Amino acid sequence: MKVKVFDESHEKDLEESINNFIQTEEPEIIDIHFSVSTSIFSEEQVFCFSALIVYR
Repeated sequence: MKVKVFDESHEKDLEESINNFIQTEEPEIIDIHFSVSTSIFSEEQVFCFSALIVYR
């Protein structure tokens, strides 16, 4: 069993990274955990979209 972590600042980038991984590696996916966090930097709201994929 292995894990792969993805971390992007935009949800579409996360989607693209995960799709590329799935197409390239063709893993047997066991589970996917998804998380979104936000913070404020100066006057800008910053998002962090992340996913952890458990696979074989």
